[in-house]
Amino acid sequence: MANTDNQGQIAEYKARQYLEQQGLSFVEQNVRYRFGEIDIVMKDGKDWVFVEVKYRSPSRYGGAVNALSSAQTQRIRKAASHYIQINRIDAICRFDVIAADPNGIQWIRDAF
Repeated sequence: MANTDNQGQIAEYKARQYLEQQGLSFVEQNVRYRFGEIDIVMKDGKDWVFVEVKYRSPSRYGGAVNALSSAQTQRIRKAASHYIQINRIDAICRFDVIAADPNGIQWIRDAF
């Protein structure tokens, strides 16, 4: 399990680097509440972007893109809603997914 945790951390770091190269600015990482977690918080201009990073080895069926369940998206939405409230954010927000595997990164804007 520690190996997959480490791969996940590496994937998050690479995702952050990738998004910064695309012009987004980093705000915060690994925001945890008891009911949910946000992997990365970025800003795209004035818009806030909540990023879920999914890492999968290529042998896993469906790859990283298909790894998000509806329960997970609900937890992420709940965490983001709480984050927006406590930080008094009044701006457009969206949810992106970074799907990472050893072959590269796929960025899905407005994923859910």
